[in-house]
Amino acid sequence: MPSKNMLRKGERRRSVRAEYRATRGVEAEPAVVVPLLDLDEDTELEDGVRTFAADAAAAGMRLDAYLAQAIPEISRARVQMLIEAGQVRVDGAAAKGKQKMRGGEAIEIEGEPHPAPLHATPEEIPLEILYEDKFLAVVNKRAGMMVHAGAGATGDARNRGTLVNALLHHMAKLSDVGGELRPGIVHRLDKQTSGAIVVAKDDATHRKLGEMFSMRRVAKRYIALLHGTLKQDAVTVNLPIARDLVRRTRMTTRRADGRNAVSHFTVVERLATRYGAFTLVEARIETGRTHQIRVHAQSLGHPVVGDTLYGAPRMMQLTVPKDGAKRPTEESVGLERNFLHAAHLEFAHPQTSKMVTVDAPLPRELEEFLALLRTERV
Repeated sequence: MPSKNMLRKGERRRSVRAEYRATRGVEAEPAVVVPLLDLDEDTELEDGVRTFAADAAAAGMRLDAYLAQAIPEISRARVQMLIEAGQVRVDGAAAKGKQKMRGGEAIEIEGEPHPAPLHATPEEIPLEILYEDKFLAVVNKRAGMMVHAGAGATGDARNRGTLVNALLHHMAKLSDVGGELRPGIVHRLDKQTSGAIVVAKDDATHRKLGEMFSMRRVAKRYIALLHGTLKQDAVTVNLPIARDLVRRTRMTTRRADGRNAVSHFTVVERLATRYGAFTLVEARIETGRTHQIRVHAQSLGHPVVGDTLYGAPRMMQLTVPKDGAKRPTEESVGLERNFLHAAHLEFAHPQTSKMVTVDAPLPRELEEFLALLRTERV
């Protein structure tokens, strides 16, 4: 039975050649890069109002886009909050996020952004609990579920369908260390990453777990399927990770001011198939940076399957041998999530000191996708 995360068989015949041909040879519009602002050094502060002149490179940009790029410590969502609250003025007039810049304008920012408070509420959502006692629990998070609502989220649906909502329904008590938005949450997994995540039921356990993660005393192993053939049986990536200043939903290893990050990849299986070459790996991380495995895999030239944010193709086209070469067919297959799964957690219990070892089985949709690829070996 096909998984909901795989394209249905009839849809696999959809070709992407037409879209590829339509864009082939078309150069992308170059990204505008503006100088970064240091709020302490490059702005004047008086009565809580920061004043500075917009750089000439801002000409033609939207105000909110310019501010988000020029001041990397403030997200675009927070910039928009400031603008909507009337805390930003341009040449003395109330600002609008979509207004176009000329360059050289006098910009004033008053105070800090103040997002509306979020209060997580219980919601009856099925949970797979892998381990539980009176201090903590380990849950097998499904792909597509956010761990908690984002602080910059807006709208009535901003705090629905998250892991936190489900935890509040299933558990009588969770720790308060993370605040009302993140009760019990000690660490996170990306929305499209599945697998084991530990949550704390009381503040003392939460703080001890947080220290254990910080001191790297929690063993975490992931299973990932990468595009291409990883030639080495084992490889370590030691590259800093920082926010991409142009595409702010992404992280990058190309900024010198990134935070230290170390990932170890070990080959489990290499697959040469009619859909292309793939490498199944076990990933072990020493640090826990945002998108760490995904961005480090991209740095190797082997993005995680399904991870279109970091360069993976949306569709993989079936090929057949013909005239001594591989010829593409009209059949293609795709995965609507990242092939990345937190498969193993191991740590000394923060209250009892006994070892806790938890394994999260590979989700059905990933097992089925692997099985499909194995039937098309060459």
